[in-house]
Amino acid sequence: MTPLEQPDERLQQAMKRVLLATLPGLLALFWLFGWGILINLLLACATALAVEAAVLRLRQWPLRPFLGDGSALVSATLLALALPPYCPWWLTVSAAACALLFGKHLYGGVGKNPFNPAMLGYALVLVSFPQQMTHWPASHGLDLLGGLQQIFGIALDSTAPDAWAQATALDSLRINKSLTIDELFAGNAAFGHFGGKGVEWVNLAFLAGGAFLLQQRVFSWHAPAGMLGSLFVISLLCWNGSGSDSHGSPFFHLLTGATMLGAFFIVTEPVSGPRCAKARLLFGVGVGLLTYLIRTWGGYPDGVAFAVLLMNLAVPALERLATPAPEPFLR
Repeated sequence: MTPLEQPDERLQQAMKRVLLATLPGLLALFWLFGWGILINLLLACATALAVEAAVLRLRQWPLRPFLGDGSALVSATLLALALPPYCPWWLTVSAAACALLFGKHLYGGVGKNPFNPAMLGYALVLVSFPQQMTHWPASHGLDLLGGLQQIFGIALDSTAPDAWAQATALDSLRINKSLTIDELFAGNAAFGHFGGKGVEWVNLAFLAGGAFLLQQRVFSWHAPAGMLGSLFVISLLCWNGSGSDSHGSPFFHLLTGATMLGAFFIVTEPVSGPRCAKARLLFGVGVGLLTYLIRTWGGYPDGVAFAVLLMNLAVPALERLATPAPEPFLR
């Protein structure tokens, strides 16, 4: 086999561990939202593999080593975990196709992408189809038949068109003008003990998966610690208790939205992120700060995707900042 045809066994093993580490979060999402998350996962993975195979054929590259490296499946899985569980099938397919085409193969394939593919696909459909992307179900959503009907647009009976949908905790907090935090947590079904109802457990599940990846040394601690630490610090500094103008406590921001998914599965992506440890720490810090700013004052409730993409643009500058300048040559 030529070097191009030889699969990278280290990459394969890393991708397998990442897929394994997503299982706790996937199970927690399934428990919380029902079958929609699994249907999305199958759609995203099938689309990603089909697009990967088509592009490899066009480039006349061998299918087996590249399809088998697991990178397409990881991008599709992370994308499916971030999408609303009952979004239309075409949205999931569009997001997965954009992630592979514009986030990966446009730049030459695996190992060359400057942007995180999953977050690029997510951001593209978010700005293109904002209504569908903010349509989140209440906890314990539809059964398998109801999920298939909702996702594929099959006519539902007249008793349950959209009654299962509700605003998320981040949405509710962002648009809140009059209720205190205590009143929101007491009277709004989207809020749990510290963050979004049920989403707290989802974040803890992704934290457990991230701890497994750290133990396996799939990535270092720098980027996750930078993101979680900066998000905690800025939310603590800007937290003004339970007033109606409060932006939420540090624990709220850590246990709501896609925080732990972002910290351990998104900012740790090795290709689009920095190489050296100091730059990875600064990268994580930047993602955490931007996530809070977008959540609090931006137009989107959860800013992880945009924060990651913006910091992807800053990677060359971070690398230069983290690398000491060479000593001048003295004659």
